[in-house]
Amino acid sequence: MKIGSRIKKALRVVRREGLLRLLILSLLKIEKELRKSSKSDKVKFKINFLTKYNDALRADWSGNPYVPPKAKKTAPYSINWVMSPPDRGGGHQNIFRFIKYLEDQGHTCRIYLYSVHDLPTIGEVKQRLAKSYPDTRAEIRWLDNRMEPADAIFATGWETAYPVFNDKSNAHKFYFVQDFEPYFYPVSSEYVLAENTYRFNFFGITAGGWLAHKLNRDYGMPTANYDFGADKQLYRYTNDKPRKEVFFYARPVTARRGFELGIMALQLFHEKMPDYTITLAGWDVSDYAIPFPYKNLKSLQLNELSDVYNQSAAALVISLTNMSLIPLELLATGVIPVVTDGPNNREVSDNKYIQYTASSPQALADALVEVVTKKDLPKYVKEASKSVQGLNWDASCAKFEEILKEKLNG
Repeated sequence: MKIGSRIKKALRVVRREGLLRLLILSLLKIEKELRKSSKSDKVKFKINFLTKYNDALRADWSGNPYVPPKAKKTAPYSINWVMSPPDRGGGHQNIFRFIKYLEDQGHTCRIYLYSVHDLPTIGEVKQRLAKSYPDTRAEIRWLDNRMEPADAIFATGWETAYPVFNDKSNAHKFYFVQDFEPYFYPVSSEYVLAENTYRFNFFGITAGGWLAHKLNRDYGMPTANYDFGADKQLYRYTNDKPRKEVFFYARPVTARRGFELGIMALQLFHEKMPDYTITLAGWDVSDYAIPFPYKNLKSLQLNELSDVYNQSAAALVISLTNMSLIPLELLATGVIPVVTDGPNNREVSDNKYIQYTASSPQALADALVEVVTKKDLPKYVKEASKSVQGLNWDASCAKFEEILKEKLNG
């Protein structure tokens, strides 16, 4: 249609139906043209998981199950570890703790990075590790389709179990399990994909007894476990003075840490004990409407935590899946942890100084009040610190190596 004809048509519309009608017709015309032009190049939603789509697609664990090799291996071993790129998390810290121990015992470890979303360079990964991770000799590379031959391969998270399952080598396949990862999701495809990895028939070495029992009972997964330790180099009792703070590991982006539940409990605690400073660390919570005064320490390096803990008499630790590493670390610094009760926590540690409590805001708040008003509290927290002196990661790592040898030596 020529420009002159379009103008005449527009004027007729304005005279008969008004300017608003012309505007509506113009917008409808534009929308029609946009739809027509975008049909051929419309962007499609891509199915995305934490694991690579094709790795999940090819892992036929139900039709072609993994059968562990029968060949015996003698120490020292070569061990491939498949993991997401490490950052600040305690889970990666723990993996590197075990890698270093194995290296110190003469074994060779290699690290293969696997990720869909976080894709740093190897140089950037090494910079992350330099901040507070144990120093290892392990070669680090990105996982492509193949790994160097090894005696053992460890999956370290549900997403890494898929490429490990698909690996065609004769390595013995293990699963280093630190949490029940289906709980990280609502009931969904990702929940099922994570849960299925416990049916791969890998040998699971788990963080604490709860996971070992659950995975063996519910999925028939062969398992053994090591006990938690406390790093005496990082976490020390240094403050004998009265403590007027309460600590909360506040991480709203990690649902299993129960941020909202903790905030409710701390609001009730503040109403009863307003003279106590409430310290939040783990995430920058300045954008959240928190209904009480607080100190926002945001994200801290691991080597900064001991000094922070030593200012607190009690700490709120909400662990809704496997027990956190934090309670024993807190005890080492003389802090009494108030922890949500349940087998997921009690089957990991039965330390008498952990205040296990029902997971209601009122019960958690009452437990915090009970701790900070305890008679002879300075003496009590010092005794609590001594209660974990016999727990150390060397013993946990030695147990880990013992399990590894038993499986590989037959």
